[in-house]
Amino acid sequence: MDCIFCKIIAGEIPAVKVLDEDLVLAFMDINPSSRGHLLVVPKQHVENIFEISEDDLAAVTSAVKRCAQAVKEALKAGGVTILQLNGKASDQIVPHFHVHIMPRWENDGLSVSQWEMKPGNMEEIKEIARKVQEHLS
Repeated sequence: MDCIFCKIIAGEIPAVKVLDEDLVLAFMDINPSSRGHLLVVPKQHVENIFEISEDDLAAVTSAVKRCAQAVKEALKAGGVTILQLNGKASDQIVPHFHVHIMPRWENDGLSVSQWEMKPGNMEEIKEIARKVQEHLS
């Protein structure tokens, strides 16, 4: 497999590890968007949220919460941005499920919310909600 995160998990590529558990690995991002930026990944290779098992997702979510709290305290950050992307259309670069934890400070210049807040069409919103509900399992 030619997955960089799988190679990190296997120890084939070095990483600065923060947390190493049975199902999850957390390590520092070597191309950080902010000081303390780290990644949490399941050890089982899955490309995105649509493929991850419930057990692995629960383990990743637990690790994300603990790592976010730890990095916030360690760096005295004002906040933490948690980011998880799925598919090329969402700008996912590495095709292995992962969660970014990015410590944040006031006026740090990092902007992850570029969209404009404007009222939507309520009829369309209700129709989309109905369609989504039909697909919930």
